[in-house]
Amino acid sequence: MRNSETPGFSPGALSDRPRPCYSRFVAMPDDAGFEIFAVTADKGVRAWGRDLPEVFVNAARGMWSLMVEPGTARLQEMLPVRAEAGDRETLLVAWLNELLYLHEAEEFVAAEFSIKQLTDTKLEAEVWGERVDRARHALVGHVKAATYHLLQVSPTAGGWEAQVVVDV
Repeated sequence: MRNSETPGFSPGALSDRPRPCYSRFVAMPDDAGFEIFAVTADKGVRAWGRDLPEVFVNAARGMWSLMVEPGTARLQEMLPVRAEAGDRETLLVAWLNELLYLHEAEEFVAAEFSIKQLTDTKLEAEVWGERVDRARHALVGHVKAATYHLLQVSPTAGGWEAQVVVDV
């Protein structure tokens, strides 16, 4: 399904859409702050929040829901994450790809995210979680990378929203 065929989607006006929260792998509560949408051969994440840091956290939570069953990771270890980019849209992609690096290279499963500094071009955060324990962590999918396809980060009347497609 192309993004323009997604029910409730209006290009350039993410806030006009209804906010059902769903995932192929787990039902999300209405206040999850993100939803997953289908894109041909990929998945998309729409995230929203009161401010930009909350949107970046919710986008991360949405991406992680495609990889690891939410709620299975414990707060055992903190890893710092830094990202820089030319603008806030590419910064969102850089942030998500840094998190994917933690998962792939460090075998890390995130539980919580804390944005310490965020400008249009720089992000500093703490990511809390633990190393992958295959006996406890249900790995539900694989995300290869966050992409620039359909990428959008924009203010709304109630805060901020973002949309990003991930390569699965």
